[in-house]
Amino acid sequence: MKVPYNYLPMQFSDVEEIIIDWKKLIQSTEFTLGPFVESFEKEFAEFIGCKHVISTNTGTDALILALKAVDVGPGDEVISVPTTFFATIGAIVAVGARPAFVDIDERYQMNADLIPKAITSKTKAILPVHWGGASPDIPAIMKIGKDCGLKIVEDACMAPGGDIKGKHPGTFGHANAWSMHPLKPLNVMGDGGMVSTNDDNLAVWMRMYRNHGMVDRDHNSIWGVNMRMQPLQAIVASHVLKTVRETVEMRNRNANIVDNGLKELINYVTVPPRSEGYRETFSLYMARFRKRDSLIKYLVEKGVEAKIHYPVPLHLQKAAGNLGYKQGDFPVAEKYCEEIITLPIHQFINTEQIDYMLDSIRTFYLTREE
Repeated sequence: MKVPYNYLPMQFSDVEEIIIDWKKLIQSTEFTLGPFVESFEKEFAEFIGCKHVISTNTGTDALILALKAVDVGPGDEVISVPTTFFATIGAIVAVGARPAFVDIDERYQMNADLIPKAITSKTKAILPVHWGGASPDIPAIMKIGKDCGLKIVEDACMAPGGDIKGKHPGTFGHANAWSMHPLKPLNVMGDGGMVSTNDDNLAVWMRMYRNHGMVDRDHNSIWGVNMRMQPLQAIVASHVLKTVRETVEMRNRNANIVDNGLKELINYVTVPPRSEGYRETFSLYMARFRKRDSLIKYLVEKGVEAKIHYPVPLHLQKAAGNLGYKQGDFPVAEKYCEEIITLPIHQFINTEQIDYMLDSIRTFYLTREE
């Protein structure tokens, strides 16, 4: 039996409604920003409960734009985590700042208790990541930021449809970044991103900066760049946004089945605790597995398309060589990277496939191993 990781062929098997709206766009010739982009921005702002959404061409653009909006630049430090996608840290470097890491907790999220010790006179911002679609202790991080006069930029790229005690992720920080990469809960047919903020002044600045700094066709207020979202993708995003809550609900259902199915393997598998009052999006379903490399090879041979996100923490990447970190600096993150596996539990996986996947894991540990 095959348990696919890639759900895009199933999600986009019927695109007739999207094509109908694409035809409307083509007829309108509103190919740069315009009503289709503005409509999506308004829809997403209402979805997450935030005043402003500024769309961008990519999630990476969104991170860079958010950091620039809160005035992070050369000479500054930004605290983040070594277990995230390259773009999070790459964005910090792209604005001229230095990444500073803190270790993660047992939920694979930024350990808020470690942040105060990482703050220096150069620290300008904290960049927590809603890694895998789970959320760190954002209220605690916000308090640290307030007490220390630091800006908070949430990397909420995997968090559309999540919940933190009644409030949507990506609405706490000063400026917060989102991605619509194809394998995110809110995805498009390519790349897309946005920044959310409740700050009117930041919103005005970001709208100008992502469009060359233009006030209108003939006047330029600041030197900006082109980070504009493509209207074709805005149309896709508007259609997919209608399904996000259902998608997250189905992923939570599947994740719960897998959580329960792995309980009997407590000697071999460590499932992260689920925080009360938090709803994860399960953009990634991750757990730690003994003999990880042998297990993932076995699962792939059995047709279960498991993945690793990611085997090398960022502080040990070649690109981080000038930051001064070494093996052992972040032991929890390093252990995570040695044992983590991402299992497919997306909305198109059925219970028969989940049972097969769980049976394959049980067989590996209980009959093939010790």
